[in-house]
Amino acid sequence: MLFRLFRRHPREWGPLEWLAVVGLGALVAAAITVVVNVVQGPGRCGDDLRDIDGDCVGVTAEAFEADPGIESLIGAVADENARVRRDWEDPPSGPKIPYVRIALMMPFTADDHSAMTVDMIRRGLAGALAAQRQANRFGGPHYQLLLAPDGRNLDRWEPVVDRLAELSKDTRAPLVGVTGIPSSTPETRRAIAALSKHSIPTVGPVITAANMNSPYFFKTSPNNDQFARALGLYLDKKPAGHRGFLVWDNRSEDVYSQNLRSVFERHFGTAYDLTNHNSNFTGTSGTDKGIPQRFTDAVQKICNEKSDTVFFAGRDQDLPAFMERMAQEGSCGRTTTLRILKVGIGLEPTLTVDAPKRWLDEARATIVDASSVDPAWWAGKGNPKKALGRFLDSFEEIEKQHKLGIKPLDDGYAVMYHDAFALLAGAVDRTFAEINEGGKKAPEAMSIPTKNDVYNTLIIPSIAGNSCKSCLVGAGGTYGFEGPDKNDQWAVCKPVPVVEYPSSTRSGAPGAAALYRTYRGGSKSACPS
Repeated sequence: MLFRLFRRHPREWGPLEWLAVVGLGALVAAAITVVVNVVQGPGRCGDDLRDIDGDCVGVTAEAFEADPGIESLIGAVADENARVRRDWEDPPSGPKIPYVRIALMMPFTADDHSAMTVDMIRRGLAGALAAQRQANRFGGPHYQLLLAPDGRNLDRWEPVVDRLAELSKDTRAPLVGVTGIPSSTPETRRAIAALSKHSIPTVGPVITAANMNSPYFFKTSPNNDQFARALGLYLDKKPAGHRGFLVWDNRSEDVYSQNLRSVFERHFGTAYDLTNHNSNFTGTSGTDKGIPQRFTDAVQKICNEKSDTVFFAGRDQDLPAFMERMAQEGSCGRTTTLRILKVGIGLEPTLTVDAPKRWLDEARATIVDASSVDPAWWAGKGNPKKALGRFLDSFEEIEKQHKLGIKPLDDGYAVMYHDAFALLAGAVDRTFAEINEGGKKAPEAMSIPTKNDVYNTLIIPSIAGNSCKSCLVGAGGTYGFEGPDKNDQWAVCKPVPVVEYPSSTRSGAPGAAALYRTYRGGSKSACPS
């Protein structure tokens, strides 16, 4: 039919012939597109993500192209996700195992100006994978760890949140929570608010700015104010000469550094006269103004004033440059050791390799870090506590299979990303047991917890009086939450060690400051033993 139509002279074609030609052309174009897509595959970002300015953005359970340093870990998560789905749809043996989803929302690429380095990404991802594997070894529902890249500058979060909201409505395998948000910035603050608007419980594993708050946002790390209280205990024990100096990051868009500066001024401004003894620098997190890491003014003033205590209100990425500049000036005639006080999730390995250690020696200085973790916990100085021991076993398996870099535990990211996932998984498990009569129903008849169920479990106080009944027994300690309207969903009774480097003094050791634990409801109520 079409052949006879095409043999007719074009001037004799009517509407029917032209319609046939247009339709055939459309079919040919569609066929070519299908063939090209089949040959090329799903592309660097896979089927679920889209490329935005070189970053894969969206939500997926599968592998995609990211920084080469983390692709093997992404593949391991994708493999675990596929196994979880298979155990529900077509289990090789035994009953079907229902599952839910937890999303890891964070960057999976980095550059020189990103808030998160590739090493931080790798260690955080390894910690979350360790927690996922641990959770999937036990009864109850299993867990897919969805990967939710939101751009190296954390500013591509809107399509990610939209997709997470859709997945939370899935009745078969719902998204029940989000973790991973790594940094305190205006963009992450907006992302957290959007997730709360969709009633999705979210856990910040390494957020520390005390003003990063939203009703559905839980934090497993101490905040800057709590870190400062731990440093206060240290300084009460070792006040030195009260010759203080504040070095602060002047980037107004860096919520973390700005909050830390105000916290240092509030806690130590009077005792150490920080109003008259300070200098600013431009940090590397961001690209909007100034030449980063210029510390000449700060170092010269510290030398001239013979300061003995420096409060560093900036990110760890900028501290090595400050230490190197201090080393160029030497000890400046000081007769005492200069303490560089900082806060953070842990001791970033770039601070403790050979060159920075030499710089500290040349400057006659030491780092004093109020931290979420203490490297002594896994340094063979005693048997690790039960939950930490389980985590270390799981993490050791991952470390054998993937290149995690030097001292992969010391910065605390693996530990705290593990605990953030474990907090959500623990809430799911408690909820699942409650709504399914302890798991006695057949798998097909079991009810699956929703995001609302998980949130309602999380806001039940886990610490009351001397009881810690539903506390998170995590790799970073045993701690809990006090329910809504208290502490803005910051962790309660989280241990906050103060670590000196290169000295081996630890808070809580004989002759050292007591171990601080995050406060309860703003009060000084004691934590359960």
